[in-house]
Amino acid sequence: MADMLQVASREIKMGFRNPWAYSFLILFSVFSLSLLLVNSQNEVSGYSGVTGSMLSLILYVLPLMTLFLGSFSLTAEKEEGSWQLLSTYPLGTMSFLIGKYAGLSVVLLTIVSFGYGLMGLITIIIGKTFAATTFLLFLAFSIGLVLLFLSIALFVGSLSKNRWQALTISVMIWFFAVIGWSSILIAVLGLLPYLWIKPVLVFFTFLNPAELVRLFVVIKLGGGSVLGPEYYKWVNWIHQPSGSLVFIGLCLVWIGLSLTIVYWIWERGRSRG
Repeated sequence: MADMLQVASREIKMGFRNPWAYSFLILFSVFSLSLLLVNSQNEVSGYSGVTGSMLSLILYVLPLMTLFLGSFSLTAEKEEGSWQLLSTYPLGTMSFLIGKYAGLSVVLLTIVSFGYGLMGLITIIIGKTFAATTFLLFLAFSIGLVLLFLSIALFVGSLSKNRWQALTISVMIWFFAVIGWSSILIAVLGLLPYLWIKPVLVFFTFLNPAELVRLFVVIKLGGGSVLGPEYYKWVNWIHQPSGSLVFIGLCLVWIGLSLTIVYWIWERGRSRG
């Protein structure tokens, strides 16, 4: 536990010195405020054109930011020789990875929280208000994206030998998970027999954390009707009292499985020297 906390503390100090993080914070804040300013209504609530555009913006920015910062953190350990030094100490691989994950989570979530706090303050100043439930759902959406994509970022960092490889793989994953997801999904489902479509759709949705979190928040915002009949059961179970707890459990399982794979890759590399 002490080793894990030391790794996390070191990661937090390094993370807050990273100019990339603040660049994404400025980008996120500027675009969010721009969308709020063009909103003609004084209150932002529920699922609407404005909230849908803001969800899309967050979906573009946060996963890419998380993939870059998380994967670069691990590849930096390899390039700078820090991991070779740390591996000479009695530091377990899982303690190292969980410490990394925890430290990066603190950095990213602090930046996201600051961005939302700034956005909330300015909306009050300009006379526009965020419905409390909508604001909290946006915050939950961002937290979910950060925590899930951070586990993917560590996977990318464990596979990459340098920052350029991490950059390339991160952009590829971001493109397929966020930009090209709808087109890829439609193309694949169009090749399948009708009875296979729904189970394959569910499987692919769980495979893509961006889509998983987006569906949950859209339904919670009251926009389930825009998703189509294929997601009727999703709307039902998410609106149940236990729906949020089930979703959190699914996310924790997703993160746990991802970190287990990262641990296996990292431990394999460690044993090979």
